[in-house]
Amino acid sequence: MTSRRQFIKKSSLATVGMASALSMKASSYTQILGANDRIHICLMGLGRRAPAYLPSLAPEFNTRLSWLCDVKQSQIDNLAGKLAGIIDYTPGSTDDIRKVLDDKKVDVIFNATPDHWHAPGTIMALDAGKHVYVEKPCAHNPREAEVMVQKQKDTGLIVQMGNQQRSSDHTIAIINEIHQGEIGKPYKAVAFYSNQRGKVPQQVKQAPPADLNWDLFQGPAPRQEYFHDIWNYNWHWYGWKWGTAETGNNAIHELDIARWALQVDYPDRVSVEAHKQHYQDDGWEMYDTMYATFDFEQNMSIVWDGKSRNAYPTYGADRGTIIYGTEGSVFVNRSHYKLFDRSGKLVRSSEETNESGTALGGGGSTSTAHVSNFFETIRGKQQLNAPIADGAISNHMALMANVAYRIGHSFEMDNKTGQAYDRDAMALWSRTYEPGWEI
Repeated sequence: MTSRRQFIKKSSLATVGMASALSMKASSYTQILGANDRIHICLMGLGRRAPAYLPSLAPEFNTRLSWLCDVKQSQIDNLAGKLAGIIDYTPGSTDDIRKVLDDKKVDVIFNATPDHWHAPGTIMALDAGKHVYVEKPCAHNPREAEVMVQKQKDTGLIVQMGNQQRSSDHTIAIINEIHQGEIGKPYKAVAFYSNQRGKVPQQVKQAPPADLNWDLFQGPAPRQEYFHDIWNYNWHWYGWKWGTAETGNNAIHELDIARWALQVDYPDRVSVEAHKQHYQDDGWEMYDTMYATFDFEQNMSIVWDGKSRNAYPTYGADRGTIIYGTEGSVFVNRSHYKLFDRSGKLVRSSEETNESGTALGGGGSTSTAHVSNFFETIRGKQQLNAPIADGAISNHMALMANVAYRIGHSFEMDNKTGQAYDRDAMALWSRTYEPGWEI
């Protein structure tokens, strides 16, 4: 039996404890509550995309930022400066992801590195027992994607690609309606992107910046001398060692929505018209304009209309997807959808969201929802909206468009495996790696 005096003393202590907890900063309070659910994360690659993840550090997500990782110190410093008012502690920092992977407390790696690091970094993280949120493209070449998907299956860890529109409420709603027959049988989708990128500097050899670990930037890519400003986004356009051109950079988002709407996987045929049409004397090495067609079974097709340097709004917006059906059509992008009947009359549209369109880095409510879905799947409370085995198929479509451009002709594909019935195309199935970094 507890005496009245002991009861009052215990009750008073409990009240003081509750008052103290309520007076704490929310970020401190979450260190007490739900510790078993807390997710310790590392942000790997701290460029333009990384700020889009910062909302996931809010108390309600119950996360802790354990590490900042980037091969350039100024990137670490810049992002660290954005953390004031978001967290009240200092995360560790390093230029070498291998140091982070040795930290047993880390649960999750956010991989927002250049394209050539996406699959290798993800595979390394899975080998170290970490869950991974990897930005698109999830792989630099098809072989990497195969290995990554198999590694995810073998480990059972969670991998989500940054195709954030899969977590968009209005997109989920209209895709479900399409699947239920709202526009009849869908048969074609046009995925598009129009931007006004400017001139790119010529590739002038120079010493790498003093705070850049050039060796680690290259990572799995064969070694070469440094060129002016490779690290600062221009790696996208300086050949195929690091980037995957605009199709790998942006088309995956819209191709993913098109596939989802039509409920298709690998195509039967890929054909491409692509050229460098603008600023013929600048350092941009790849196409800047592409029109790709993917043919599927049952007379279905997906078109990619990508214009990197001509912002004319061909389809009434800077990016999005149009789905045509036998009884109507749908326009959907990151912001909203519009449903039309077969006569072209607007039936209804959704309210607009704040997710960024073509702005570098992006971010917004849909990105945050996608990250939240990733966290809650790790906790066993949800299922992934974009499992990597499916995301890798959308990734594959973009890579195959690049392959058709690089070999200069169309080709047929096995719609079960995604492999090409073409010797030239299959020669680009993988890549050459720096010794010691092979996948």
